[in-house]
Amino acid sequence: MLRLRCCILTQLLSSPSSQLHRLFSAAAPAVSPNPSFAVEEYLVATCGLTRPQALKASAKLSHLKSPSKPDAVLAFLAGLGLSAADIAAAVAKDPQLLCAKVESTLAPVVAGLTGLGLSRSEIGRLVPLTGATFRCKSIITGLHYCLPLFGSSENLLQALKSGSVLSSDLERVVKPNVAFMRECRLGVCDIAKLYAHTPSLLNISTERIRTAVACVEGLGVSRGSPMFRHGLQAVAFLNEEKITTKVEHLKETFRWSDAEVGIAVSKAPTLLTRTKESLQRRSEFLISEVGLEPTYIAHRSVMLTYSLEGRLRPRYYAVKFLKENGLLKGGPSYSTVFNETDKVFREKYICPHKEAAPHLQEDYDAACKGEVPTNFRFT
Repeated sequence: MLRLRCCILTQLLSSPSSQLHRLFSAAAPAVSPNPSFAVEEYLVATCGLTRPQALKASAKLSHLKSPSKPDAVLAFLAGLGLSAADIAAAVAKDPQLLCAKVESTLAPVVAGLTGLGLSRSEIGRLVPLTGATFRCKSIITGLHYCLPLFGSSENLLQALKSGSVLSSDLERVVKPNVAFMRECRLGVCDIAKLYAHTPSLLNISTERIRTAVACVEGLGVSRGSPMFRHGLQAVAFLNEEKITTKVEHLKETFRWSDAEVGIAVSKAPTLLTRTKESLQRRSEFLISEVGLEPTYIAHRSVMLTYSLEGRLRPRYYAVKFLKENGLLKGGPSYSTVFNETDKVFREKYICPHKEAAPHLQEDYDAACKGEVPTNFRFT
């Protein structure tokens, strides 16, 4: 049903804009309200919504008496390259999209976005991401500002999957926040990454961001530091009491002094976002099993941000096996072992020993997937 309606109406919409009004007037001037038109059934059968989605959406479309306007919108969306799944997602997110006027609302928005250099397929991807904002001409102004900020349309589209900065007040909220972050020596790339990770950071008050910045600096992470962005992500939505509680837990878990916990957090601010359970497991592994000293860990705290099962344990057991079997000359620090990229680690510690330890790579791969018990031995 959707395909048939869209094929017919897309032909109309593909006509020159000067003929658009005449074609619509001639094609359906006599459509009269249909008392038997069932919105919920239309949403399911034509738009592809699930029954629960349709039930929820139909409450906002109870005034519709015929499929005329929704059909035109669906055809317009299909013309932008939206798949049936994309259209269903867009309608579920913004049911009133089906009531938008193609000529006076949707077409001008698309024309404006095209003028910014976006392709029709990119515009089509915006529809299910931006919800009701897509029906507002303000989206053009917002994108005009955000495209340079995010560096490319692809970066922006990826970021919008986490939240829509386009629905925020550009002049009173977004611009002041970005300006202040720039004052904090964050580049546009840093700001874009911040938004992708924590979308609401650009939507909160600048005063709240100032408070978060002061907190980050209080933890020993200075503006301009590579860790400053991560620190801002970690504390932006934590109050002073919660931060104090988390710091105390770090001290207890890793047996750190005040100075050591300060060093650890300044090097890896995201420790403040870790759960008690995950930190406890890392402490037990690194201190009790690997035998590392608390001070050593504090100065190399980035290792605590790595996956315990997917990185720390497999690498520790691989290196331990090599040492026990005389295959590793010298003793690399575990900090170095844990920090290597996967490619470098394999080149240094797995590949050179294929003949002497033919099962090493197989066992290591299995360990990285969590398929081998933690007390396994490579054989």
